[in-house]
Amino acid sequence: MFAAFITAIRLGRGENFIMDLFHRNLQGKDTRTGRDCQFCYRVDPDFIKRGLMDRLVLSQLDDTAAAHLTEDGYVKHRIAELLKRRALGVPDASLAKSA
Repeated sequence: MFAAFITAIRLGRGENFIMDLFHRNLQGKDTRTGRDCQFCYRVDPDFIKRGLMDRLVLSQLDDTAAAHLTEDGYVKHRIAELLKRRALGVPDASLAKSA
């Protein structure tokens, strides 16, 4: 590190503690907290095989595709929604065959 960004703090026992000037106290929100998506857990048979980050949704949001932390998680959630609709036999006008 550059010497301009480092400062020494003298501890009470006569020891020096070196700390950079950009050091800050953690607020507990530096990393996103997540939980497993319960919708994907119930619907997707390959849910356990997903990568850990692809299974997580933001803990303060509902189990929606947009709440997933990764793009792959979002896409797999949307695929699971479509497969569930197909299994239930719900017609979807946006998926109608053309020609």
